[in-house]
Amino acid sequence: MTTPSGKLDNADESKLPLPALFAQGKEVTVGQLHRRLAEEGFDGILYWHGSVFRFIDAEGSRLTVLAERSGLTKQAIGEVVSDLERHGYVERTADPDDRRAKIIRLTDRGIKGQAAAARILGEIEQRWAKHLGRERVAALRQTLAEVIRLEKGQ
Repeated sequence: MTTPSGKLDNADESKLPLPALFAQGKEVTVGQLHRRLAEEGFDGILYWHGSVFRFIDAEGSRLTVLAERSGLTKQAIGEVVSDLERHGYVERTADPDDRRAKIIRLTDRGIKGQAAAARILGEIEQRWAKHLGRERVAALRQTLAEVIRLEKGQ
């Protein structure tokens, strides 16, 4: 059950399947990230844009590389890149090794937005550590990394 404020009460959280609780934690955190990015002038950044921001190399990446790293199709990642290009976060340039191919690069605005996102996520984690304790946050990080490795079969 949700409370009038829209939050789950503690009894309901304890009944949620763990993956649903992970998803809810991610949604709350990513929502906060995007709200703060918009407040800092980085408007238009959406959840799906992370498939570029998270996987792009500092010197830029080909569309095919971004698709492989993100797990999206070339068509889907192309749509994300086009959207980011419209907002001024990325640009497409010719690949010096293959003039037919394009390299996707962050613009200055994209680099600043990526840095702001990293800072904001760090601040969120610091707030968790202050509230929950550094040891619990470190244990959470370690546990989640182990769950990911387990489920990936590594």
